[in-house]
Amino acid sequence: MAIPAIDPYELPNFSAIPDNNAPWILAPERAALLIHDMQNYFIDAYRSDEEPMSTVMPNIALIRQWCARLQIPVIFTMQPGDQHPSRRGLLRDLWGPGLTVGRDTEVVSELAPLDSDIQVTKWRYSAFQRTDLRELLSHHGRDQLLVTGVYAHMGCMLSAAEAFMTDIQPFFVADATADFTRDEHEMALSYVAKRCAVVTTTDDVIGVLRHAAAA
Repeated sequence: MAIPAIDPYELPNFSAIPDNNAPWILAPERAALLIHDMQNYFIDAYRSDEEPMSTVMPNIALIRQWCARLQIPVIFTMQPGDQHPSRRGLLRDLWGPGLTVGRDTEVVSELAPLDSDIQVTKWRYSAFQRTDLRELLSHHGRDQLLVTGVYAHMGCMLSAAEAFMTDIQPFFVADATADFTRDEHEMALSYVAKRCAVVTTTDDVIGVLRHAAAA
């Protein structure tokens, strides 16, 4: 069952988002990059030449490029195709059977994983549920997580919340995430800024990474 077409929308006005409650400062040597569910099945619903994806896609690609340069772990979550109903669980009631094996499950070509990237099979909204993401971050000595991808108010927001609850500092990149609507996107940004993450922008993240590279 395909995701219904998502109408274009302008990215939220970030000046309207509440100030971050968390005092954390991004440190490249502590960070990993999460590219959440950027698979054809989900991204086909967007118009690639219009907002939000016309901005979000290149922003994720740019952050990923700088992370690779600084040897910051890049982690993709990827939902599997043809899930058995026993694995799909309650998701089936809300979203149907989900992805099919093949093109649906592939990451969009603009972000195709490299051999050095980490791929995590994902089963629920949160990237931490029924996965070894927490252990992977610990193995790489990382306690900060840059959150990018889709959808902001679902998997991205809940992954940020669960990162917080496992003492991983999330940095939610507002213009490197996309959603169904602007209202839902703004809701996600408002929630995480107040409750569990630092909301940031691609420009701010790249500024930190550039500085680290220069140093």
